[in-house]
Amino acid sequence: MSVGPTSEFSLFFRVKPGEGAALRGALQDLQDTPGYRPGDYGMAITSIHEARFVLFDEDTRLAFITSFDGPWDAYMEDFFTSGPTLGLFDVIFRHVEGYDGLPDLAAVRAFVLGAEVSAAAYARNYGGTVKEIRKAQRVNQAFQQVLDHPQAAEALQHPALKPLLEEAAD
Repeated sequence: MSVGPTSEFSLFFRVKPGEGAALRGALQDLQDTPGYRPGDYGMAITSIHEARFVLFDEDTRLAFITSFDGPWDAYMEDFFTSGPTLGLFDVIFRHVEGYDGLPDLAAVRAFVLGAEVSAAAYARNYGGTVKEIRKAQRVNQAFQQVLDHPQAAEALQHPALKPLLEEAAD
């Protein structure tokens, strides 16, 4: 499903018998990887809004749930060519049934499509692509610096800046 420029997908897997603890460890290692640590925003696939892994049914099932900008095919191509993501994928998914490695994009595609379940409903509380949101954050940070500058007071009196200042007052 898609909302505006953003698509979602959810994957559900069966964990290989006896590998729940090893998978949980691999997921913890992922969480400690630069770009994936809480507060890091340098994921290799820059179109991802969020991604999460959920172990459930006493660590016998794994869900991978994400949303990303653009169509599914572009996301998969970005995933397959993003360098470190492939290694992380391999370390995690070697613990689930049906995974036989990463020989090529066709094999990854077949593996992912075999586990995909389309959402019955999907909503977002914000618009924009990851690129647009990051730009808005940079513009806001720069504007806050202008607001804090002691010599900006006179320039900020210009009527054209009134809507911007009203938004900034929130």
